[in-house]
Amino acid sequence: MLDVQKIEELDIPEGVEVSIKSRIINVTGPRGTLTKNVRHVNMDIRVLKSKKTQVQLTVWQGSRKHVACLRTIRTMINNMVIGVTKGFQYKMRTVYAHFPINCIIQESGKAVEIRNFLGEKTVRHIDMLDGVVITESKAQKDELILEGNDIDNVSQSAASIQGICRVRNKDIRKFLDGIYVSERGTIVQDD
Repeated sequence: MLDVQKIEELDIPEGVEVSIKSRIINVTGPRGTLTKNVRHVNMDIRVLKSKKTQVQLTVWQGSRKHVACLRTIRTMINNMVIGVTKGFQYKMRTVYAHFPINCIIQESGKAVEIRNFLGEKTVRHIDMLDGVVITESKAQKDELILEGNDIDNVSQSAASIQGICRVRNKDIRKFLDGIYVSERGTIVQDD
């Protein structure tokens, strides 16, 4: 069954500017600018400016799966707003039983090199995606901190690090070594 019209609205906080032109969304805030292309989803996207700025998403004659895209795009814009105001921070911990994993940050936080994983001689090298900076934690031993404005790039960089340290040809219930995401949050903490 098709719904005649479905609408989702998102309030935009002060200090954040949203511009939409032919389903290319630009969000500008104190931390920078993010751009996303949503031309693959057929919907009306409007910026309503009254007392408070709102983004209105509308689907006409949408099937169930088409209507589900409304909430997806709304959440994506909300994540862009959080990114340009607070930023995203992922914390990762190295876990090892015997061979200590060495993480060497290179190119001033744009890449990381992983050595001595399970005692292997192989050197694993991961480049961070655009706008993501990796640092070693000062407070916690064996902890990496990934920071950036775009949640997709930060989470994908963390997933790339975790994925390259998979244990192969051994019982993964016994060999729990790896680098895992321990905490997700924003750079600017809420009071």
